Amino acid sequence: MTTLTASSLSRLSAPGIINSEWIKLRTVRSTVWSYAVIILASFGIALLASGTGNYDGSSFPAAEQNNLLLQSSTLGIYFGQLVVGVLGVLVISGEYSTGMIRSTLTAVPKRIPALAAKALVLFLTTFVVGLVASFGSFAIAIALLGPQGISPDFADGSLIGNLVLSALYLALAAVFALGVGTILRSSAGGIAAALGAILLLPTIFQLIAGITQAQWAADVLPYLISNAGVGMYTPTTNPDALGQVQNLIVVLVWVAVSLVGGAVLLKRRDA
Repeated sequence: MTTLTASSLSRLSAPGIINSEWIKLRTVRSTVWSYAVIILASFGIALLASGTGNYDGSSFPAAEQNNLLLQSSTLGIYFGQLVVGVLGVLVISGEYSTGMIRSTLTAVPKRIPALAAKALVLFLTTFVVGLVASFGSFAIAIALLGPQGISPDFADGSLIGNLVLSALYLALAAVFALGVGTILRSSAGGIAAALGAILLLPTIFQLIAGITQAQWAADVLPYLISNAGVGMYTPTTNPDALGQVQNLIVVLVWVAVSLVGGAVLLKRRDA
């Protein structure tokens, strides 16, 4: 990681703090590898999902064709959320493990601007990567499903919007993990907690609901971050399910709680 001294950081304005966080993020090898894995895995999953099916497009209404293309294009996001969950934690916990956090907080005594800059840089970078992953996978899906009569209906503007929303969820999941990492200040603990919330909680509540038939567990499921995240970019005709806007609000609440909790503890604790 590029070393930034306290004396140089102390002269930074708000744009300078953001730029310093951008330098930190892009000069860490784990960042490059993580984003590369997300893109390549998304393309590979889209290739498998689109290339192994056997469809007759003439029997699919336009809306169903769009849904099929959307599903094939966004399957990689489910995997990608795990990668950004790890990356988001490491963005802050890595500084604690190396001691660089002392220089950062000395240069930014109010502390909150430093965390806000990390969140902004991580969000924007992950959002761009998510767009590349989703739209690249979309192109693969069109190329492979097109000969089978499956083609996108661009007159339905929700298709492109849902692809953008999938990238938005990926970026929000990364910021959620950043907040968790700020709260725990430990790479191992932060990763365990972030991936537990993203991956394990839905499995646990699903098992409880299935085995014990507990209605409360089934009622909780839609409000878990990963389930709501998928619901952000996956349209549904179920009148009892949360709508896409409601799912977005649920994800934003998870992110806000994580970041606010991290900000409060960052202000109160010593580096």
